[in-house]
Amino acid sequence: MVTSRTAQMRAALPPALAEPLDAWVEHLDSGRDLSPHTVRAYTGDVVSLLDHLVRRGGARITDLDLAALRSWLALGRTRGDGRSTTARRAASARSFTAHLRRTGLTGEDIGLRLASPRAHRTLPDVLTADQARAVAETPRPVAEDAGPEAGALALRDALVVDLLYATGIRVGELVGLDVDDVDHGRRLLRVLGKGRKERSVPYGVPAEQALRRWLDAGRPVLSRSGSGPALLLGVRGGRIDPREVRRVVHAATAAVPGAPELGPHGLRHSAATHVLEGGADLRSVQELLGHASLATTQIYTHVTVERLRAVHATAHPRA
Repeated sequence: MVTSRTAQMRAALPPALAEPLDAWVEHLDSGRDLSPHTVRAYTGDVVSLLDHLVRRGGARITDLDLAALRSWLALGRTRGDGRSTTARRAASARSFTAHLRRTGLTGEDIGLRLASPRAHRTLPDVLTADQARAVAETPRPVAEDAGPEAGALALRDALVVDLLYATGIRVGELVGLDVDDVDHGRRLLRVLGKGRKERSVPYGVPAEQALRRWLDAGRPVLSRSGSGPALLLGVRGGRIDPREVRRVVHAATAAVPGAPELGPHGLRHSAATHVLEGGADLRSVQELLGHASLATTQIYTHVTVERLRAVHATAHPRA
């Protein structure tokens, strides 16, 4: 949902600025396979940019110049924007100015000359292999007097954790799985990732066992006439919501003493780290995770090196 402040700024823009903005947002919605969250963030950024342009006296899209872009980013920094936010705002502006140039509204793409700081790439928290095993194997409590739905939800929650760690898939990819996306014979999931790119992801025997339990004794209990082909269901029979997946994973990791409390992305980080530590090459991990760029996967090499350094610092007598 767009914030009321953003909506107010957008409504106040003059038509000469609002029309190019609307065309660009339509391009983002239809042509780039971006997530709704990304489209909202980019839109909010450019609405803020155009509002800043109006406050500087600009009324036409050709009034947008490099000085306006730089002063807008600088204003954000004075208001407390961090490096990551500034980098994203610059990326939003560059996407907008590139679209203006492609559609002939400007003669030059001024965003090409806009420099911005690189976002810090922080090392994610990950589980140890023993902690991950404990998270996956800890039974989900079900009260003795609970009905069949409680037992079905416990089977579903166990599967959620098992599949996320076994495959390293994203929460959105998990939620989007259908029953027919599971190849039980080869233990593969057909996953639709970012940019609508399809890939096959393997999973192990424990996840297959959790899948069988859910499909045999869990999903039939929660299934309704409108459930459709969704693999994982919510309590009302619809496709499970990402927020429910996050709640399940946070509860599962919090239940293991000494383990960091993580969300679904933490299980993805843990899976990637453990596969690399087990001897997998970086390109195989890239394919497993569905990363478009190998550079994105390389952060996990830093994770494993930092863990090695931590072990060395505590275990070596001359560390």
